[in-house]
Amino acid sequence: MNVVAMKRQQQLPIFRLCLPMQFFYAHYVHYSHTSQILTTNLNLKSLCQTNRIENARVLFDQMPTKDEYSWNTLITAYVRSGRLSESLHLFNNSPHRDSTTISWSFIMSAHIRYGRGDEALQLFLRMRREGPKPDMYTLGASLRACAVCCYSETGRQVHALAFKTLFGDDGFVIAGLIDFYSKCRCINEAVTLFSDIPDSEHRKRNHVLWAAMIIGHAQNGNAIGALTLFKTMKANDVLPNQFILPTVLTAFSSVEHLTMVRGFGAQVHAYIVRSGYYKNNFVQCALVDMYAKSGDPITGGKVLQITDTEDVVGWNSLLIGYVKSGREHEEEAWSLFTKMHCKGLELDEYTYSTVLSHVGSIGHVEKGRVIHGLVTKAGYDKNYRHVSNAMVDMYAKVGRLDSAFQASDEIRHMDVVGWTSLIAGCARHLSHEKALKIFREMMRSQIGIENDEFLAATVLSSCAAIAVLYLGRQIHAIIIHIGVLSFVTVANSAVTMYAKCGCVDDSRRIFDSMENNKDAITWTALIVGYAQNGRGNESVEIYRTMLQTGHRPDYITFIGLLFACSHAGLVEEGKVYFSTMESVHNIKPGAEHCGSMIDLLGRAGRIQEAVHMIESGVTPPDATVWKSLLAACRVHREVEIAEKAAENLFELEPNDAVPYVLMSNIYSTAGKWSEVGRVRKLMRSRGISKELGCSWMEMGKEVHVFRAEDRIHPRTAEVYSKVEEMMERITEAGYVVDNDWATHEKGREGRERSLKYHSEKLAVGFGLISVSKEEAIRVFKNLRVCGDCHNAMKFVTKVYERRIVLRDSNCFHHFNDGVCSCRDYW
Repeated sequence: MNVVAMKRQQQLPIFRLCLPMQFFYAHYVHYSHTSQILTTNLNLKSLCQTNRIENARVLFDQMPTKDEYSWNTLITAYVRSGRLSESLHLFNNSPHRDSTTISWSFIMSAHIRYGRGDEALQLFLRMRREGPKPDMYTLGASLRACAVCCYSETGRQVHALAFKTLFGDDGFVIAGLIDFYSKCRCINEAVTLFSDIPDSEHRKRNHVLWAAMIIGHAQNGNAIGALTLFKTMKANDVLPNQFILPTVLTAFSSVEHLTMVRGFGAQVHAYIVRSGYYKNNFVQCALVDMYAKSGDPITGGKVLQITDTEDVVGWNSLLIGYVKSGREHEEEAWSLFTKMHCKGLELDEYTYSTVLSHVGSIGHVEKGRVIHGLVTKAGYDKNYRHVSNAMVDMYAKVGRLDSAFQASDEIRHMDVVGWTSLIAGCARHLSHEKALKIFREMMRSQIGIENDEFLAATVLSSCAAIAVLYLGRQIHAIIIHIGVLSFVTVANSAVTMYAKCGCVDDSRRIFDSMENNKDAITWTALIVGYAQNGRGNESVEIYRTMLQTGHRPDYITFIGLLFACSHAGLVEEGKVYFSTMESVHNIKPGAEHCGSMIDLLGRAGRIQEAVHMIESGVTPPDATVWKSLLAACRVHREVEIAEKAAENLFELEPNDAVPYVLMSNIYSTAGKWSEVGRVRKLMRSRGISKELGCSWMEMGKEVHVFRAEDRIHPRTAEVYSKVEEMMERITEAGYVVDNDWATHEKGREGRERSLKYHSEKLAVGFGLISVSKEEAIRVFKNLRVCGDCHNAMKFVTKVYERRIVLRDSNCFHHFNDGVCSCRDYW
């Protein structure tokens, strides 16, 4: 909804809704016989208009006698402040509810205003069963609800009802029908309706109908048709006035082709200047809004400067334009808000919610706290839901999650927007477990995902990040039920979730079901998914198909593709793909791509070639590049090159334990015990400790965690007994302990015992006694799986005829019948 329209709704209490309410009140004053009720109602109205809603409610409850105006005034105040559930409760208890259609029409319009078209239609059906007969206002509201929800069949039924009740020729209803058909992409029906209006003179005089048709063409992407209608309207002597000009400008703002918008908008702007309407407040604000939305806030600012309007709506429009342009106009946005505040403008909830969104996007927490103080001082902190939601969102975006939770606690009844802000904030700052806990709490509060595709995608992404397959499948089912899987962002998140949980075949099924609805992210998600699950050749095939379908790869696509080549041993193919990044696709390689190339060459034993690539300066080597080289040196026992890589890592990331541990292992394998001692002494002097390895399994709603040689699991005795049996059976089948992966200061027996009770072996032992034979045993580890455990898993699957899916910090290993998907190339 544009700012001009929202401001009008803010100013008008019923039906958008100034005239009906004013007429009602004038009618009331004329016929009222009780001066006490009149006085109390005036006090009630004053409290509501100054945002003192709690005080207004106290006064309302104390009134000995209440009339229809009393009830409608408080209902209106609740709606304005976003407290829709309370307004509906009051409406349900109103004894005057069924005396006229005014209350019904208003409560339906309120639901539509907050995007709850379904509930508005339910209210319309309820009115037909219990309340007064529909009139042009309730029919218009029901048509707007159908338009919001794109319910074409229901809207056609309302159309039929309008003719049945003899309101089919009413201008208000016809305008609603044109708007409904336009928003449901049935523009031909809208054109037919407009053309078939019997009284051509009436059509000429009715600006609303022309405005509805112009908006309809613009919403359906026909900007030329909209401009043609505008010219035809003038040719028919229907001169645009101060009401239709803002509508025309708003229509052009909705067109996606920005160059066309600016061209047409400039023509209308010229007409406004010639006709003298540039002095009108509504027109001025609409001009600013049009330029801001078309990506030209600078021109919008010039219009605002020339008019020097005191109306906050125009200033809000420009502020929104600056905020939507992102970092490009970051300073201008804050400067404009400061000017608005210093100028003494009457800042409203749209001002505060917009600037809160701005400071959240740029991550400036101190500015956010300043706005928080202003919001509290102005009284917009509790009674205005979208301001409260914006506050929660701002703190969540800047990573102040405690403040976000405190702000959410002050919201009387959290809606899906507030919950989404909390969940997205936790996910953005890698608190995925907390994000999922909040999601469960939201579901228990009976809010539900509704039709929020952003929330669905966010929750799936959190499931993917911590590989929670059980919950991920439940959310997938909910998404299918509510019908948001058709959104490409949701489907992409589902593809990623299943791939990161080791179920890449499920990812492929969702990918195939998307048919022609795929974008570059979809293809990339499957390429990365196959790569991480040890199916690099299939990643390469998907990439080739992606190019054939005309989709262009992006920066992330090549990270997945080179990762796939690295783990599949496709050295030459990887070199070719790397070379095409800049020459063919105009993508400059980054550190991640160079790290993948070093990993690719290192795994193949081409260490000198990897060193040459680093020295050639394709991109400045960062820690990722040096870690890849150091890991390759460990595999191929290149001590001298490893020392060079480690020196760079000690300088770049002195507090990261990984390079110290790798160098210690390299020295110990080479028998350089004095160097092992030196590295460990260096770690102690710098206060660096090795990250302890742990493995975990998800069983239903529980997560079972295991650490090497620990005995804290409630079924420890059973697990250790199973591990003893498992090791005996695989030893009989040919498994041999690889002591190179054990701590070398222990004796031989100590090393073998340490390897036997590594965390991943304990987890697999638990899986053998807990997971049905038809299911795969799924284990996750925070570090890379050791070579001895990797070898043991292959024997376990052979001996026990089980499938094991093990995800370590690098990739998935799918073990089956004595073979790993990585083909021991890991």
